[in-house]
Amino acid sequence: MRGQPGPVRGLDTLVRLQREQRSPGTAGALGPLVLPEGMTTPLGCDAVAVPARFGPLVVPRLPRLGCVYADGSHWWWIVPSDSDYALVWPAPVHYAPGARLPSTTRLIHRPDDTVPYTPPIPLYLALCRVTGTTPDWSRRLSA
Repeated sequence: MRGQPGPVRGLDTLVRLQREQRSPGTAGALGPLVLPEGMTTPLGCDAVAVPARFGPLVVPRLPRLGCVYADGSHWWWIVPSDSDYALVWPAPVHYAPGARLPSTTRLIHRPDDTVPYTPPIPLYLALCRVTGTTPDWSRRLSA
């Protein structure tokens, strides 16, 4: 009917719709993340895709490695859901909400415990370092 408002959309819905519009930047069908047996995801899962050449440079800069996957051209780091909230990941990094990975990925690192996460802030800082990007919160503000 004309003149009646549409459905009310909350902020969570709008954020989800925005995320779904992003493209993964990699070829291949995307599918849900398959974690090793025994892993738990109390905080949900997203993934951070890093060009493969940066992967070995990031590893020694992290206090903890979670599950890491690779597909030949990218390494995929598993982080808690919403690790992109108020954070601009540096180019050429790609943030993948819901950890939908290309079907060609394979597990290259599994942590010893049952949580698959790499801490997102140390990962962000390591990626800023290896890409030569100033962390978003350190940039000078312009009036």
